[in-house]
Amino acid sequence: MTAQPPFDRDRLLAFLAETGIAHDTRDHPAVFRVEEGLELKAAMPGLHTKNLFLKDKKQRLWLISAAQDTVIDLKAAPGLIGSDRLSFGNETLMWETLGVRPGSVTALGLINDVDRRVSFVLDRRLWEAEIVNFHPLINTATTALDQGAFRQFLMAIGREPQVVSFG
Repeated sequence: MTAQPPFDRDRLLAFLAETGIAHDTRDHPAVFRVEEGLELKAAMPGLHTKNLFLKDKKQRLWLISAAQDTVIDLKAAPGLIGSDRLSFGNETLMWETLGVRPGSVTALGLINDVDRRVSFVLDRRLWEAEIVNFHPLINTATTALDQGAFRQFLMAIGREPQVVSFG
């Protein structure tokens, strides 16, 4: 694997604190799939997320973040987001660009994508949700951000999502 990414969980949380981005991070047992940890998620307000790290036929990289119950049809998604045919990106690319491992994919990983290799697509339900929950670069914790804090984070890292409706 390649070198350590610029941000890990601790550096990410320090960045949020330093930039005045309010957040609530809770530790929990590892969660690898959306279906896991439902009781844990029920105790945290807001929308929980599913995050897909994808690559298209032209080798462009994509991160799709959506509400956990959103059905994302990978055959229909290219028409919605303007990509070529999509498949899942591999672990090496995920680590190089977002600094995360499988099971920990998160929009907060965009902080590590300093070369802007990953196009960010956000489900409209998350863009409009009062509170959104993402892993803080590791799947043994969840970070809750209200919408203002989430947008402040995106602005701080210079990212603007492509907002689409998957529903």
